[in-house]
Amino acid sequence: MSVAVHTSPLDVVGVDGFVHLDYAATAPCVRAAADAVNALLPYYGSVHRGTGLRSQTSTLEYERARDVVAGFLGARDGDHVVFTRNTTDALNLLARAVPAGTRTVVFESEHHATLLPWADPVRLPAPASADEAVAAASSALRVLRGPKLLAVTGASNVTGEILPIRRLAEAAHRHGARIVVDAAQLAPHVPISLADLDADYVALSGHKLYAPFGAGVLAGRSDWLDAAQPYLAGGGASAAVGAGDVRWATGPARHEGGTPNLLGAVALAAVCTALADAGRSTSDEQELLAHLRAGLRSIPGAVEVSLFGPRSPRVGIVSLALAGHDPARVADRLAVEHGVGVRAGQFCAHPLVRHLTGRAGVAACGDTPGLLRASFGLGTTTDHLDRFLSGLAACLTVPARRRPAARSTD
Repeated sequence: MSVAVHTSPLDVVGVDGFVHLDYAATAPCVRAAADAVNALLPYYGSVHRGTGLRSQTSTLEYERARDVVAGFLGARDGDHVVFTRNTTDALNLLARAVPAGTRTVVFESEHHATLLPWADPVRLPAPASADEAVAAASSALRVLRGPKLLAVTGASNVTGEILPIRRLAEAAHRHGARIVVDAAQLAPHVPISLADLDADYVALSGHKLYAPFGAGVLAGRSDWLDAAQPYLAGGGASAAVGAGDVRWATGPARHEGGTPNLLGAVALAAVCTALADAGRSTSDEQELLAHLRAGLRSIPGAVEVSLFGPRSPRVGIVSLALAGHDPARVADRLAVEHGVGVRAGQFCAHPLVRHLTGRAGVAACGDTPGLLRASFGLGTTTDHLDRFLSGLAACLTVPARRRPAARSTD
């Protein structure tokens, strides 16, 4: 295999000959991110901690990256942009920062990053429609007292369906609650704006947004973050340390203790700039999605699953229940026999996958109730999708060659 040569900032850095359709897990790096990292490496140094050329350059680039990400996310005056490791880290940070006694409302259909961090959450059943999601969240928030937070995904990492974030934000605010949006799957596909969505917080991962260098973001209202104890106690988060007391930093630095991930932040900002410069049209992706879904309808035994039905708006993610087949074995065959990488398992959304497989009427085949997921983005072509479709059809009709049993992934 030879490494492909690229020239555009949004060209995928990839390997020729293998089709990657697992963007929802980790998107490939694009040239803008790789170039930004390579350009900064000669100047790489400590951030906020030195006067030399390396430190000054690194500090400037780190804070410039924060400004770029703030603009990409439509941050308002006074919002903080805190760099984290990923979406899970960002949501755990917020869970640590909410006022004492805050009740969080969350759907069972969430990714574990959104489902699990909260103390004493109110868990709602997976909604069957966008209207039901808004009604259920509104009913739950109406009866709660004290600080309240609605935690919701922007787009499902299992079905790709887009939730009605603006309507959910209106419902939350009507009942005196705040809303945090897990935008890990939404941000790579459509524009995200805190101001336009009227969301209080948004969290995302660089590795889903074509910048797989270990950076994530929590962006949103500053008051809860400024009032909270630092997420990581240590250098950078501390402004002054005495014999028995500490004065903590204010602003984003309060929650960015230790040496920050400069290269991750700069790579993420470079992708944000490239995406903004290129425009955020979704028409090409929707054409690819329609092509994929049409092809799947002709493959017996492959049943697309969804929460809201086949006509609900969605991004480039499709999950399938496979009657009589273990999705992990099918995924293994797709990789080995057809050179196509997809994902099988429960996708860190176990309650949702159990719900969807039950609704699809497909019994578990293998160790766990799992699905097969194909997800795509920049660099994906109809040829890639056709290769997946033909490979899947073959896997569901042609017996596998004898190999060690595959295992379902999380």
